[in-house]
Amino acid sequence: MTDARYVHALALGLDPSWRRLSSAEREESGAAFAAALESDSSVVTHTYSMIGLQAGTDLLIWRLAPSLDALETAAAAALRTGLGRWLTVRESLIGLIQPSQYVRNPTSQEQSLFEGERSTYLVVYPFTKSTDWYLMGRDARQGIMNEHMRIGHGYPQVRQLLAYSFGLDDQDFIVAYETDDLPGFVDLVRELRGSDSRRSTVRDTPILTAVHRPIAEILRLLGAADEAVPAGEAVPAGAHGASR
Repeated sequence: MTDARYVHALALGLDPSWRRLSSAEREESGAAFAAALESDSSVVTHTYSMIGLQAGTDLLIWRLAPSLDALETAAAAALRTGLGRWLTVRESLIGLIQPSQYVRNPTSQEQSLFEGERSTYLVVYPFTKSTDWYLMGRDARQGIMNEHMRIGHGYPQVRQLLAYSFGLDDQDFIVAYETDDLPGFVDLVRELRGSDSRRSTVRDTPILTAVHRPIAEILRLLGAADEAVPAGEAVPAGAHGASR
């Protein structure tokens, strides 16, 4: 997947009437949906639960693909199949992974979140900067970003991905963080709020916070699969493996 450059955060909400289907119908629709998520081997797919965490949103699909067309085809396959027919798109963010103009030697903390094992939590949001930021001199912007990166490096338990959305979506960037330490992430964001980079922020909402779970586990939580894992028993961090 070395040529895969496009990322997609797709937040989906489930029609409540689906829960009133029979157990057999729910299980059948869930199995068909899970199979559809795996239908394109060129698209890397990770699944996250948002059940009860944000109004109207139950599932976050986080994807990496070699083209926008592949993301579209993969989304269409999932949304027309089984459980997918009961899902509504609540948020959709697309971006292109490119080298940062402010980072000369990226660390593993600043690499693609699609590499290595998944952390327990994913936080994704759109991000847009002000016109004044882009009209500022390069050296001034670099100085502000140096402070921003210095703060980030103080929280090595939080990994970040920045994807460019200029001309592709409403926002300038997709910002994504992956961590097992949500309190540490909150501390990071609070500290960043006090840096000069905050002056140029125009938009950084909605914030989508999700729990990494294989699709089989999400289906169980929704009521579309057998109780393979006792209710309320969390899967240990780092034990999720691939979502597909």
